[in-house]
Amino acid sequence: MTRRFKPNGVHRRLISRRDFLGSTAAVAAFTIVPRHVLGANGQTPPSEKLNIATVGAAGMGRWNTKRCADAGENIVALCDVDDKRGADVYKEYPKAKTYRDFRKMLEKQKDIDAVIVAPPDHAHAVAAMMAIKMGKHVYCQKPMTHTVYEARKLTEAAKQAGVATQMGNQGHSSQDIRLICEWIWDGAIGPVREVHAWTDRPVWPQGIERPKRVDDVPSYFDWDLWLGPSPERPYVEDLYHPFGWRAWVDFGCGALGDMACHILDPAFWALNLKYPVTVEACSSTRLAGKGWEKIGVRETYPRASIIRFKFPARDPMPKIQMPEVKVTWYDGGLMPPRPEELEPGRMMGDKDGGALFMGDKGIIMCGCYGKNPRIVPETKMREYKRPAGTIPRVKDGMDGHEKNWLDACKGGPPAGSNFDYAGPFTETVVMGNLAIRNPYKVLEWDGENMRFTNDEAANEFVHSPYREGWTL
Repeated sequence: MTRRFKPNGVHRRLISRRDFLGSTAAVAAFTIVPRHVLGANGQTPPSEKLNIATVGAAGMGRWNTKRCADAGENIVALCDVDDKRGADVYKEYPKAKTYRDFRKMLEKQKDIDAVIVAPPDHAHAVAAMMAIKMGKHVYCQKPMTHTVYEARKLTEAAKQAGVATQMGNQGHSSQDIRLICEWIWDGAIGPVREVHAWTDRPVWPQGIERPKRVDDVPSYFDWDLWLGPSPERPYVEDLYHPFGWRAWVDFGCGALGDMACHILDPAFWALNLKYPVTVEACSSTRLAGKGWEKIGVRETYPRASIIRFKFPARDPMPKIQMPEVKVTWYDGGLMPPRPEELEPGRMMGDKDGGALFMGDKGIIMCGCYGKNPRIVPETKMREYKRPAGTIPRVKDGMDGHEKNWLDACKGGPPAGSNFDYAGPFTETVVMGNLAIRNPYKVLEWDGENMRFTNDEAANEFVHSPYREGWTL
């Protein structure tokens, strides 16, 4: 008996004798099936396996695909615009069909149940939306989308389609983020009124202009498909692909898009945040003409920036109030002030970044992904009587993030960073880039209506128009 996986997580089976058995006793008799009948040696039986396709298979998608294959799923299709980089991945799954254009893959191959979306940021929304509209479950790399508008539309579409979704911010499946939530909800540091979060990114060139040179496109690479919905521009070898695209406004979301989905995740969950009411940014100066001057973002994001969000008061938790909170983001080597409570010589966060939760009664500090959360100073951590865990744990933590989604695809509970959560979170993250493009002013945000109320020009960047032939 074969089994297909439907959008709402309910399995539609081919008609079998069991479906015609009307008695409760007969149905009950088939409810418990010996494991040896389902699969040899405890392995997942074929009828329980998902057929998975990956868009952007040669990048981060390669890792996500491996996690799914290791979990016992079928990898049936792989798509990448770069045949050379894709070749090694294709060898790992010789039975999978290969494509350059994800649209052709989804149109032609009818056996796909679920899709991993992992191309550069600018192509996330168009690929994920097509899969969702076709009833496919979607795992989308972070940030979920390139623009605020795209995040809102994907959230709405996934909800309407009833598909299982997950954003690839794997720290959301960790034990550490759950500890932060449980401690804050327990009142360990009192109401939190400020959060400071930072990263060492960018580790790629930013604050630069587009070069004047034009290179020939290699035969193994489809530059037009790589551009996708973004405006057409000449190809330059090793500038955008395979790594530098994060810096470029048309393609990536800068340091914020790369790391805030990891580092701000504990704050967004623990403090029950949704839409900010204001956002403002300042950034490093850029080389323009013969000297340094403050100019707006044109081609790439700045080398360093500070972004300040303000969120309104939220409904209280049983043990803690949720007052107005200010969340400040730092990148490019910029850091918040060092708390007096932090012991001399002790590192703030870790090598990749971190966060400080400033409460009325204390501070919680963590590293990137929410790793190693501690109340500071350490004497207070040792004195704190930790509450019992109340949030269900994900097996294998961060390493189980893909499996958390696979279980949801098969009718289990929604994945932790499903689009109902990841959508509003992504809106906040990429909104920071709107502020960078409109610096040195406080922008007032109407989250429900998705627009700035005090600066009409800033609304131009809520969504960017697509190139002809591309649509949500």
